[in-house]
Amino acid sequence: MFFERFLQWKMLERRPITKYTFRQYRVLGKGGFGEVWACQVRATGMMYACKKLEKTHVKKRRGEAMALNEKQILEALDSRFVVSLGYAYETKHSLCMVLTMMSGGDLKFHIHNIGQPGLDKNRVRFYAAEVCCGIMHLHRKSIVYRDMKPENILLDDNGHIRISDLGLAVRLSEGSLVRGKVGTAGYMAPEVIGHKHYGLSVDWWGLGCLIYEMTAGKSPLRQKGEHPKAAEMERRIQHQPLEFGEKFGKSVKNLCSSLLNKDPSERLGCLASGGKDVQDHRFFRKINFRMLEAGLVEPPFKPDASTFKINH
Repeated sequence: MFFERFLQWKMLERRPITKYTFRQYRVLGKGGFGEVWACQVRATGMMYACKKLEKTHVKKRRGEAMALNEKQILEALDSRFVVSLGYAYETKHSLCMVLTMMSGGDLKFHIHNIGQPGLDKNRVRFYAAEVCCGIMHLHRKSIVYRDMKPENILLDDNGHIRISDLGLAVRLSEGSLVRGKVGTAGYMAPEVIGHKHYGLSVDWWGLGCLIYEMTAGKSPLRQKGEHPKAAEMERRIQHQPLEFGEKFGKSVKNLCSSLLNKDPSERLGCLASGGKDVQDHRFFRKINFRMLEAGLVEPPFKPDASTFKINH
């Protein structure tokens, strides 16, 4: 009986992956190249998020290399803190990547749309610690993420996070740096804006922006509700000192200041010990990173299932 079932499973594994492998449910989100749908593997009942890249949009915006790059990078990763690629297939009109289902919303929603802007200290610490682990996994693979922002950090049903949307990520050749004004206005590091060559440093700046926004309820160097032009935002990032309000305790203020150092050679995370220096910061003294990486730390917040429920 067991052997028969095993053979059935092996037959299933050998079937080509097509759109008929999945049941499709509602749209979870929309992006520049297409939509993300909730889907279910018919054979196993497992839920995933299917990122559909419309071929016409991809070609129009010359995004073929970007789409292929994201797929190849996802295939190389294996971390509980970064979305995983379960399947990939194409249809007549779309390129489809079937990814980890994250149905608890994104951090931008949690920071700005539930109660007062910002999150409590325990949640800030927990999410920052998990993001730090995700960044370190990417960096061990010589991958620079380059697009750290709250809407790219997703929560699962239990309250754990994963880094998503690796379309702008790039793999560094040994000892090399890259150059390119890539990312989202307001979250790009000074060296990116200044058209300098850079490496892993930009992701630690991104973590600093994320921690600042989770704490303050607004992004650094921008007032709540303010929408400065790109040139003004770039000027502030390169030259304006940070301001910290009353929501910042000593340890989180020090951590943000160290991560948001405008000089990448002095930025926390960019020194000899890399991400270990970030994990050793006193802000994280209550975090057992070994247990966190094993998935044994209980999240301080569980998303309300009804808010982000998938309609079958």
